[in-house]
Amino acid sequence: MDNLLAARSTMALSLAFHIIFACIGMTMPFLMIISNWLWLKRKEDIYLKLTKTWSKGVAIFFAIGAVSGTVLSFELGLLWPEFMKHAGAIIGMPFSLEGTAFFIEAIFIGLFLYGWNKLSPYAHWISGLIVGFSGVISGIFVVTANAWMNAPTGFDWVNGKAINIDPIAAMFNPAWISETLHMTIAAFVATSFGVAGLHAILLLRGKNSALHKKAMIIALAFGSIFAILQPISGDFSAKDVAKRQEIKLAAMEGHFKTEKNAHLTIGGIPNEQTGTTEYGIKIPYLLSFLAYGNFHAEVKGLNDYDKSAWPPVLPVHLSFQVMVGIGFLLALVGVVFWLIRFKWKDAITNKKFLQLIALCTPLGFIAVEAGWIVTEVGRQPWIIFGIMKTSEAVTPAPFQVYHFILFAIVYLMLSIIAVWLMRRQIIALDKSI
Repeated sequence: MDNLLAARSTMALSLAFHIIFACIGMTMPFLMIISNWLWLKRKEDIYLKLTKTWSKGVAIFFAIGAVSGTVLSFELGLLWPEFMKHAGAIIGMPFSLEGTAFFIEAIFIGLFLYGWNKLSPYAHWISGLIVGFSGVISGIFVVTANAWMNAPTGFDWVNGKAINIDPIAAMFNPAWISETLHMTIAAFVATSFGVAGLHAILLLRGKNSALHKKAMIIALAFGSIFAILQPISGDFSAKDVAKRQEIKLAAMEGHFKTEKNAHLTIGGIPNEQTGTTEYGIKIPYLLSFLAYGNFHAEVKGLNDYDKSAWPPVLPVHLSFQVMVGIGFLLALVGVVFWLIRFKWKDAITNKKFLQLIALCTPLGFIAVEAGWIVTEVGRQPWIIFGIMKTSEAVTPAPFQVYHFILFAIVYLMLSIIAVWLMRRQIIALDKSI
């Protein structure tokens, strides 16, 4: 494993680990305050117990997410010094604002956790609301920095240097809306279905408490709305990629030949040697329409570009298929939930429905991971699209493979700790019911 591969592997591992906790940190506070609001309005103790249980989960995941997020910040400078040398002054603003949002979130988590019976009920509830919004804003600022890497603006690149820097223009780059919207919705969907699935599993194991039922309904009601909206967000993001990064779109779709009336390929295995995507289901005209809103529009293929500029086609295409497939599946499950909720309320605890929700537990997070593979691997070989290649930004320091091994061990330990803490909370909850 050379330095470049080791550095990329370390960054990929760090991001894959942190993004799970970032999603939970953006979403769980909203589930917590919904439950808290229901307690304030209905005065049912079950909602109070659920709120306090979820608030402990928020604290645990916030702590672990803070550690992994800090590691990512350091890795940007340690692994990619040439990138930070030029990009630091350009994208420093969203990172500093993210830090501010993070501190606000930390302060109000403390107020919510220790403010029971010390703040008025509604002031206490508002502190939880601030936790939720500051978590989302924190995530948005980080994603705007990534969006800039895909759509670099706010500077002039002259003789290998960035001049005339405008940090505000860089932060509000052409990709920021589509990326932040898509990521925020994905976080809400992944976490909500994960929480709902966990409570469905507990119900299937005979933990037939009203608490688990209400928790599952709250999580599904919140997550299903965003699951239904996610395909719309995905279409918006794909059109944005088609406009700015045609080569990434071609890799996502396994599309090799430039053509009008371009077909959409569902599934399939791209073969870079033959320039074809085999075994997929092809739907004529649909790619042209989805990319440009015109059934006859021309869609550029990978063959129009030198192979040295191609991203790794197979992982990008397969990850895109996984992301889209899971997105539509969870949207369908969301529709089913609302049908049951309005028409067949008793079926909400039907064994088959609970099994369906249980199977959905990891799917949203798998889709999030796949989406980041599409975004990051699909941008290769560029770290700043069209400006700086990843190979030009990597650290010259040797032995990066040991850095990768070290952090793999650290993340494994953190995962074990997270699972142990959450299992402990679940056992304590069941004993108290």
